[in-house]
Amino acid sequence: MPNPKPSYVTFDVPEELMRATLEVVRLARETGKIRKGVNEVIKSIERGQAKFVVIATDVDPPEIVAFLPILCDERKIPYTFVSSKRELGEASGLQVGASSVSIIEPGDAKDFMDEVIKKINEIRGVKG
Repeated sequence: MPNPKPSYVTFDVPEELMRATLEVVRLARETGKIRKGVNEVIKSIERGQAKFVVIATDVDPPEIVAFLPILCDERKIPYTFVSSKRELGEASGLQVGASSVSIIEPGDAKDFMDEVIKKINEIRGVKG
């Protein structure tokens, strides 16, 4: 861990769960619908379209995504963190990093996504 955890990261996500999350994003991209980048993610949350939000923890400056967990909590949208915006970008089909991604339609990733959300809620102590 080269950098301390940014303040917006409110819970620890095990490496294995991060990998599963990236796989859910990849599957949703191929068989469903995702939104990439903080502006698109905000729109999808505000319009009530986001089913699951993924936020990278290596975003600089952190203010870019720092309010996303609060917004998700307000709207009762599950979210999680992954350690690399580069990996999140790759999973999203981008050549560049992605600070955040929201899943609008999980497609074939639905069951897998629900399982990941359930594990995240257990870590957070949230009743899902």
